[in-house]
Amino acid sequence: MMGKVIVGLDIGTTKIACFVGRSNEHGKIEILSMGKTESLGVMRGMVSNIEKTIQSINGAVAEAQDRIEGELKINTVNVGIAGQHIKSIQHRGIYTRTDLDSEISQNDINRLVDDMYKMAMPPGEQIITVLPQEYIIDNEQGIKDPIGMSGVRLEANFHIITGNVGASMNIHKCVERSGLKVKDIILEPIASADAVLTEEEKEAGIVLVDIGGGTTDVAIFHEGIIRHTAVIPFGGNVISEDIKEGCTIMKRQAEKLKQKFGSALASESQENEVVAIPGLRGRAPKEITLRNLASIIQARMEEIIDLVHYEIRNSGYEKKLIGGIVVTGGGSQLKHITQLFEYVTGMDTRLGYPTEHLSNTNNEAMMSPMYATGIGLVLKGFEDLKKETTPEAASTGDVKTHSEKTRGSFFDTIIKKGKTWFAEED
Repeated sequence: MMGKVIVGLDIGTTKIACFVGRSNEHGKIEILSMGKTESLGVMRGMVSNIEKTIQSINGAVAEAQDRIEGELKINTVNVGIAGQHIKSIQHRGIYTRTDLDSEISQNDINRLVDDMYKMAMPPGEQIITVLPQEYIIDNEQGIKDPIGMSGVRLEANFHIITGNVGASMNIHKCVERSGLKVKDIILEPIASADAVLTEEEKEAGIVLVDIGGGTTDVAIFHEGIIRHTAVIPFGGNVISEDIKEGCTIMKRQAEKLKQKFGSALASESQENEVVAIPGLRGRAPKEITLRNLASIIQARMEEIIDLVHYEIRNSGYEKKLIGGIVVTGGGSQLKHITQLFEYVTGMDTRLGYPTEHLSNTNNEAMMSPMYATGIGLVLKGFEDLKKETTPEAASTGDVKTHSEKTRGSFFDTIIKKGKTWFAEED
């Protein structure tokens, strides 16, 4: 008998990856299959071409489906969202309980969280994720887990992630036109954090930096609570673009050069090491020194790290982060990247691998930091499932998808109109 299965769909700028995971008999998460295709319709974390994105999603899902043994069919997915439009705000929510004799349950917390999704937002913005930070029961502050306690007035400080309605709608549209349902839309750095950070690190205070193709995502944790999130609109693609311009070579050559010989520290490269790039038809090969290549990469990486450092200072937690920085994502595979982070920020840095919480860690293909978001989406799905399958949630039918949480909001109205337009087109 196969346990509950969760599917994570990472719609990135350079790749679209689909991961299918299940919980085994020991409660550990096991990845059953994965599929990956080149992302053709996404720029800087946002969908820029609907048809091409649908093609890429279909390719990744079909590959993952082919690798699954048995009759399991992929139909519902957790999707990641990123992009410069992402913002975060702090807000306090209040819920007054009517049944005073019973203890505070997961149901009460779910109702408090659901109320936050109905908050009025500026035109064109939509709540993506609501994250409780700490709870207050009858004015008693600093409670991390209120379940089982008694009280009338339940309050919570929330970290609320908001994003552009159009960006969320385009993701919904692409996934649904690929024949799939969206279970939840999850902020990518939160998913990545689930994959590469330990509970101890989140408690100590840590910065997660996920360097993707189009964006660099930042999430700061302290005392086990998410304190700050940000999306920086630069990633690995701008480094490739810089190499292309600086060395006057083709984009695909620049990408290969970065992956094979790229270093984030020019001082670690020998001046006499040279790589020859084949010239265009009938032209002589172009010679590039590795020192020059590393100088181009270092200049851009320092700019990205400076922006990350600004976000750390801006969060107000710079002096409280004992765990330092964890770098993950495809862009973290550059040689000497941890040294450059330590040099610029003065904080301890390590690489984050997404097999931290998986049972099948022997699959070398999944060891790559580039899969942190995809695997994190599966782990986050299981984490949310635990909250949804409490006896009281099951009895009241409180298991909600992202669409149900946002029902009645401005975003919901737009989605309905979009579906009507597509039906008319067909």
